[in-house]
Amino acid sequence: MEKLLEVIGNPSKIGTPRVLRWLQRSKASALVWTAMRIWLGVMWIQAGVSKLWGAENPAFMHNGGAGVAGFASHGVAAYSWWGSFLHSFVVPNAGWIGVVVAVSEFAIGVCLALGFLTPLAALSSLALLFTYVMSGTASVCAFYALFAIVILAMWRTSSWIGVDGIISGYRQRHAGASAAGQFGDHPEVAAALKRLEATNSLDDVLPDMTTHEADGKKISS
Repeated sequence: MEKLLEVIGNPSKIGTPRVLRWLQRSKASALVWTAMRIWLGVMWIQAGVSKLWGAENPAFMHNGGAGVAGFASHGVAAYSWWGSFLHSFVVPNAGWIGVVVAVSEFAIGVCLALGFLTPLAALSSLALLFTYVMSGTASVCAFYALFAIVILAMWRTSSWIGVDGIISGYRQRHAGASAAGQFGDHPEVAAALKRLEATNSLDDVLPDMTTHEADGKKISS
């Protein structure tokens, strides 16, 4: 194993490309990811509202989940084992599954639109889209999945303008105030913590801390 690591390296020590780091942390790119997140959230809200209170209400919230049962019975499953799952589990339990689908779509949409629990909402969106695609529905699923993947990958900035960003800002201010009080006598540590708060990356902080440590050794020697 050690020889293999010497050849291919340690994945934990591989640096993130600068372009990807910029896309993940840039305030300018955050506007794009936020627009994608809100749009996807609105689409899910519309789908959920239609099932909860709109035209699709009878097929999902009533009549034993007739919409789910019909979809599972007549859909073209991607694999035979998934088709067996649809017929043996989904069809007999279509009533409560229809309610879960409707509520899930609406909840995912609200979370994405508000930027609340954004990574979890994006992951749940992908999981729901996975079941639709596996059950034989393509439609706009691929487009939605692309947006969900981008939102999940860029979670630092895609959730920045929203409830998650407000919560993160509060935690950063609280942590910064606590650190300033605790390390008030060590300005180099306080400066490193401030940079860590701003960048959320140890790679940007460690060089400064190493420099201060080296300077301290020179002074002591």
